[in-house]
Amino acid sequence: MPYIYIAVSKSGAAAQVDKVDHPTAVRMLASIGDVQMVGPSLGSFSVSAPFLDAIWQEFEAELEAKEGKMDTDPHFWMPMTLAAADYTKLMSQKNVDATVSSKHYARMAAFKDAFLAAQKSEGSKFGLFGAVDVGTDACWWDYGQLQKYFANNMQLTEDSESAGLLREFFGLSSRVVDSKLEGVTVDGASCVFSSKISSGAVASSVVSSVTAGCVQIDGALLINVTAKKITAGKGSIVYNVKDESEEGIVVGEREVVCGIWGVDGTCVVVKSSQDIDGGQAWKEIVKGNAKSFEGYHESNKDADVNAIEEAKVRAMAS
Repeated sequence: MPYIYIAVSKSGAAAQVDKVDHPTAVRMLASIGDVQMVGPSLGSFSVSAPFLDAIWQEFEAELEAKEGKMDTDPHFWMPMTLAAADYTKLMSQKNVDATVSSKHYARMAAFKDAFLAAQKSEGSKFGLFGAVDVGTDACWWDYGQLQKYFANNMQLTEDSESAGLLREFFGLSSRVVDSKLEGVTVDGASCVFSSKISSGAVASSVVSSVTAGCVQIDGALLINVTAKKITAGKGSIVYNVKDESEEGIVVGEREVVCGIWGVDGTCVVVKSSQDIDGGQAWKEIVKGNAKSFEGYHESNKDADVNAIEEAKVRAMAS
């Protein structure tokens, strides 16, 4: 299946291609020389301080203007590790014009040459791009898409080896931690953390930092929610919401409700669904929202996230 592949040569040099079939990946990755290993990328990376400083300076104008959008895989790692023809062909499959991708490739090639020259002059022994083999038995959880975010968080309710490792990763000694659940029935599958609920039932759900009077939660994921009443159906997600109405929050199966907070402590509720592809529907107004996802992004791209977090914490606690 198409995925993000990384190949490593015997010298330790590596190259990456994004979401192509395996034969195409092998052909493109052959540019690094004697390929020793090819495997899927887990999407996790770290960079050196000199590289971070250099890439920051390279894209300083875009960062200051807050214009454009780039992703690390197609815009950083691939143009710096693939041949020009392979890169432009790969980007054409993403509907990027060859003129645009060729120009970006040239920019990154110049950046790469300047960075490596600077590193050499400073006596650095590091290469440009490498990989760490985590083996075939490693456990990993992908949170990059809404459905995966839900599915992997909900693993906490399972009894599998992966679920046990996930609970260990989060430091969870039991399925109910730091919570006050006076008249609440919680089944053996659910996980409830840092919550205060007075009555109701929680079944096959993950509930974290929830404050409510009465709940009926079945197969749902709730994080940082405050309401007088909460009813959440299977596959639903409620995140960062404070509701002060008498009827409370009612979320149907696979529905998604999240709060966008302002520096004044106000919360705008945005709705979606696990059945809606946010990328495909980026410019559309869905579920009766006031704006499209793009519209909310434009309204908040200059927001002070630290000030918003402080305002949200105060509002949720009041």
